[in-house]
Amino acid sequence: MIAVQSSEPSLLVPTRRMSFDVALTDLPHHFAEHGDLISSHATAVSSAIFPHGEEFFVRSVRHFRDRIIDPALRRQVAGFIGQESMHGREHAVLNERLAELGYPTRKLARWTDRLFRSLERRVSPEFNLAFTAAFEHMTATLAEWMMDDEEFRDSMGHPAIRGIFLWHSLEESEHKAVAFDVYRAVGGSEALRVRTMKVLQVAFTVTTVTFTVVSLAGDRDTYRPRILWRSLREYASSPLVSKEYRRRLSEYERHGFHPNDRDTTALVQRWREELFGARGELTHVLVSEGASTLTP
Repeated sequence: MIAVQSSEPSLLVPTRRMSFDVALTDLPHHFAEHGDLISSHATAVSSAIFPHGEEFFVRSVRHFRDRIIDPALRRQVAGFIGQESMHGREHAVLNERLAELGYPTRKLARWTDRLFRSLERRVSPEFNLAFTAAFEHMTATLAEWMMDDEEFRDSMGHPAIRGIFLWHSLEESEHKAVAFDVYRAVGGSEALRVRTMKVLQVAFTVTTVTFTVVSLAGDRDTYRPRILWRSLREYASSPLVSKEYRRRLSEYERHGFHPNDRDTTALVQRWREELFGARGELTHVLVSEGASTLTP
């Protein structure tokens, strides 16, 4: 059994109920920094994937919850479920606003649901949990980058988009080891863990590129060469396509890897204060915050 010291503040996984509805009312069509075309669509695609993706992650972890006997890990699982549920809900709100602006987020969300439902039917619960642990490493890697890189944060553009993805990033960092620890606690193998990450990287790349092309195809600015080529040049410097991002992802394939090998304690503490402290930039959209109520 994996020992988790839940008394450490960095390992707490609180559920924060947020409400970004009002903040999104003035969202412009191309909301990324400088009205960038591709960044706006890539961000919209990410948001479209999240609601049903988060539901899949919750189901894959919840399937094994009764096999977890460590009280600290059980509390973290409850926090993980609470946080992921809130992420799905707020991204669904964002997706509706994006759909009103002409993005195909409803269609992409339906496709995402079918993909995850199909995966669940065709593979074992152990693979689903390994897939979730790998995906959590992917999102935690990007989350760390966003919290640590001002240019990446600024590229989000509109304050509400920046706020949603910063809140999401903080919580991905808070629960980055939960699915991984559940996987190890129930006896998941190293071979399956590493193999699943290799599968995920290919599947995620193909899916997001396809979804982004579909989204761009419905935007008239895509057919304006000057706008498109300028945006392509900008996107070439995005962390999403950088060698450093791929290198960090590859750390997952090292034998004996653990998500906490990258210590983000100070980064998490900093953004807890900056977002939700006495003068936090997201306190105006925070409805409530509390620990999980799941009985260990």
